[in-house]
Amino acid sequence: MKFTRRTLQSAAALTLLGALAGTPAFAQEKPKVALVMKSLANEFFRTMEDGAKAHQKANASKYTLVANGIKDETDTAAQIKMVEQMVAQKINALVIAPADSKALVPAIKAAIDKGILVVNIDNQFDAAALKEKGIQVPFVGPDNRAGAKLVGDALAKELKAGDKVGIIEGVSTTFNAQQRTLGYQDAMKAAGVTVVGVQSGQWEIDKGNTVAAGMMREHPDLKALLAGNDSMALGAVAAVKAAGKTGKVLVVGYDNIGAIKPMLKDGRVLATADQFAAKQAVFGIETALKAIADKKKQADMPAEVKTDVVLVTKDSK
Repeated sequence: MKFTRRTLQSAAALTLLGALAGTPAFAQEKPKVALVMKSLANEFFRTMEDGAKAHQKANASKYTLVANGIKDETDTAAQIKMVEQMVAQKINALVIAPADSKALVPAIKAAIDKGILVVNIDNQFDAAALKEKGIQVPFVGPDNRAGAKLVGDALAKELKAGDKVGIIEGVSTTFNAQQRTLGYQDAMKAAGVTVVGVQSGQWEIDKGNTVAAGMMREHPDLKALLAGNDSMALGAVAAVKAAGKTGKVLVVGYDNIGAIKPMLKDGRVLATADQFAAKQAVFGIETALKAIADKKKQADMPAEVKTDVVLVTKDSK
């Protein structure tokens, strides 16, 4: 074979490129996954973040993680801005617990249009809102209605037909708040117990406290308060104590956060549901990583990945 100067130059260039390809600068970049949560003031989401960070640390060679959350459960505008900022950071996948089931959908559509894979955890996006935008987003999480019914059924054993109870709902525009309320109503209906009202405590301790106090004033014969999450249950417990009704008005919650555990032991809270916050984020991240590895597009991802939810009482191991 006759070597010309050009052939030798080309060969040298190819050798150089081959050497450079082996250096970190030219190596295949690890996927960047963003985790966007609701309020980090809520222990549930701090646990979720800790679980995600521990998973990334154990799988540092596989992906990088950017995690953030809003300060206020209801600040959808701040969460939309956070999603936009994450998209600008050239992420490969977005795992999100949306503050609102509908309001975040346009921001999610914009991310998908840029080739970012989106996975939904904790609070499910509204099916009609997704359909309107022509997108499918897999939901990785528990059956909130079934979980709440477990808690409601445990409470029903302590009540009798005709007793009055109140439901303290999360943010009313969120799918998981609606589903938990339905689960509580399913259990109360089956037991012949009367739900005197459903009011939003916005997922927060203070709002939960205000709603609980108002319900007890309006219905002096109220027997129980069913809170859509443990933060609102904490507020309800304080309201029950302030009204001098500890032991007379039962309280249940949902999430099994650390702060609720001593209350389960001493009976201030009768029951809660554990939906494994730390695992939920990890399941979402793993769903995204698998789709990236399999070179799947958004429309090819599974519609749903069910995760566990279990009843927790003082007798739980």
